[in-house]
Amino acid sequence: MSFYRDFNDKIAIEGWNTAERAPYETIRVERLSPAAGAEIHGVDLRALTDRQFEEIGRAIDENLAVLIRDQTLTREDQKAFARRFGGTLHRHELGASRAWDPKAYDPEILGWRTGRDSRFTAGDGWHPDVSCDPSPIAWSALHVTKLPPFGGDTAFANTYLAYESLSDPIKRALEGLTAIHDGSQAWTAGYGSRPDPGRTYPQSEHPVVATHPRTGRKHLYVNAAFTTHIVQLTREESDALLGLLFRHIERNLAFQTRIRWHPNSLLVWDNWASQHHAIWDYYPFERWGERVSVVTGARPAA
Repeated sequence: MSFYRDFNDKIAIEGWNTAERAPYETIRVERLSPAAGAEIHGVDLRALTDRQFEEIGRAIDENLAVLIRDQTLTREDQKAFARRFGGTLHRHELGASRAWDPKAYDPEILGWRTGRDSRFTAGDGWHPDVSCDPSPIAWSALHVTKLPPFGGDTAFANTYLAYESLSDPIKRALEGLTAIHDGSQAWTAGYGSRPDPGRTYPQSEHPVVATHPRTGRKHLYVNAAFTTHIVQLTREESDALLGLLFRHIERNLAFQTRIRWHPNSLLVWDNWASQHHAIWDYYPFERWGERVSVVTGARPAA
């Protein structure tokens, strides 16, 4: 118990569990939980000032996931907002197979429809988006275009807190370790999707503990969807350690929040220091969405 009391004191001092953060000047931010999540009010994403965009960026860094309320956005509006983060817009390996209308397919938008006849829904398990890429997605921006009458929340886990709450011996054991992230783990084993003939899904090696490029804070960077094994360990050792880390992220409610969707909202999140889970609890109702994501070219580093 003393360890967790000390840990809670530490994160309170750093501002995660308190309201002691610098005020915002041009937006209104309503925190949803101590660990992660906020709602942003009072902006029009089609006519943002530079200062408003800067403050939205700070809100994402501080809260990891923000729901921006009361927006009327076209697909081009959503893409234009995402481009303000810099880098390029991500093109998902499964984008074409998920397109609602092949004639209107846009490779920079990942869309899906979950309903009565769906075998699965996108993101129904803890993960960051596409961690198998050499330069994983930095930010994702999701617009849910059709909501069920209830349910369909998106849960987030704060992987800064997941790392910081580990004991010192486990932190030392993780130093210098790297893990393989494999697209086929998520998409073939998970969804039954196979790459086009002559192609393979991406596979990359990333540090188990990464340092965030904007905040300088360490966070866990392994997930059950994409991470297959730790390179420096035997398979038995790797399975045991990854299992411990996966459960640590997934089962600790103190690291997590659930974001409840509202019509005409855009959810934007930091895809490196968080994991998310699209909760499929609304059968037989439908939930449709479109995601635009930003890639900066940066690679996770220890």
